Amino acid sequence: MSAYQSPISPGRSWYEDSCGLRPTYPALNGDKNADVVIIGGGFCGLSAALHLAQAGTNVVVLEAHRFGDGASGRNGGQMGSGQRADVMKLEKEIGFERSRALWDMAEDAKKSLLSTAENHGFGCDYQMGQLTPMHKERFDAEAREEVEHLSKNYDYDAISFLEREEMTEALGSSHYYGGTRDTGTGHIHPMKYLIGLASAAAKAGAQLFEQSPAVDVKRGSQFEIKTTCGTVRADRVLLALNGHHNDLRPELASHVMPIQSFIGATIPLPEDSPILPNKEAVDDSRFVVRYFRKSKDNRLLFGGREAYGKSTPGDIERAIRKQITEIYPELTNTEITHAWGGNVAITMPRMPYVRELEPGLWNAGGFSGHGVMMSNYSGRMIAEHFLGNSDQINHLKELDIPSFPGGSLFRNPLKILALTWYAMLDRV
Repeated sequence: MSAYQSPISPGRSWYEDSCGLRPTYPALNGDKNADVVIIGGGFCGLSAALHLAQAGTNVVVLEAHRFGDGASGRNGGQMGSGQRADVMKLEKEIGFERSRALWDMAEDAKKSLLSTAENHGFGCDYQMGQLTPMHKERFDAEAREEVEHLSKNYDYDAISFLEREEMTEALGSSHYYGGTRDTGTGHIHPMKYLIGLASAAAKAGAQLFEQSPAVDVKRGSQFEIKTTCGTVRADRVLLALNGHHNDLRPELASHVMPIQSFIGATIPLPEDSPILPNKEAVDDSRFVVRYFRKSKDNRLLFGGREAYGKSTPGDIERAIRKQITEIYPELTNTEITHAWGGNVAITMPRMPYVRELEPGLWNAGGFSGHGVMMSNYSGRMIAEHFLGNSDQINHLKELDIPSFPGGSLFRNPLKILALTWYAMLDRV
């Protein structure tokens, strides 16, 4: 077991303790020149680095801490289907044709994630299936409509509606009403995937640097990225910072908002436990989503507690246990071995904020809880754009992502007020 704890994320992660020895990479030492600099070593940045390096691009990745310290190494591991905003909502806003293109992109993102692991020979503990139970009975009708709509208009038949009795059996809990089962997606061990992705990028020729925080990005004849331990000059830059942008650019602070999310891991449950007998992932219908699944070794990994301010709650385990026992009261006294959290990033419409902020300077972030596959895929698509092979990234680039209201002074208080309001509605 590792005693390492991320300096930017609270609590010791079960992922960290179950992935084996995490490789280390050197810090930048001095100045370098590159074709592309990527700031941020999560799924998005490393995916872009891998695909660029495979094409012979001289690419440098700068990570402020260690690869995996941010959300990419500590998240819920669920892939999902489609985008974070559902198809019927998107159709009303951008029309069927664009909504279908975004759906097809997400389907390709699933395949890309799994094929990357397979092609580069690293495991990520993929397990199939996702349940979305309804916490209010009136939501059952919406879930039925979604199933029918996806089958009829999106040629997606991997999703089905479960009546309450069927959902109870699938969950091992009668806490919810009906809901959906999606056999076309699944969940992974995110830290194992990130370790494999970094290793694959390094083998392809990408230069990876940890403990090398970027403090300034300036444009002259080239981009000049200053860090605390050296400077890198390049023709193109990708900001892949998501919830850890630290106001490096004002556009990021106004469009991408970090919130804290927390997860607990129990001891391994008995093999004959009725809880999630098929080891499917779960994300429920609450605005403040409760998301949980079983690990390969039969632990319940349960997330759902959120915090909207900058401080971390004092007792993560107690808050997570309270939510677990609402759904599984039989686990009241079950030991929780790990409780951890970290920043995820949201946007106003819960869709990614992908932009070319100025010629040659790109950003991808704000994946809003849907980043396991979409951050990976966004990095790949931006790499393909840099290489001149594809402009598919424009489907995300052209989305209308309004800024959060309130300006720099009131933005965070208004965020806390709004998200607290929606969390209250979940309970009413």
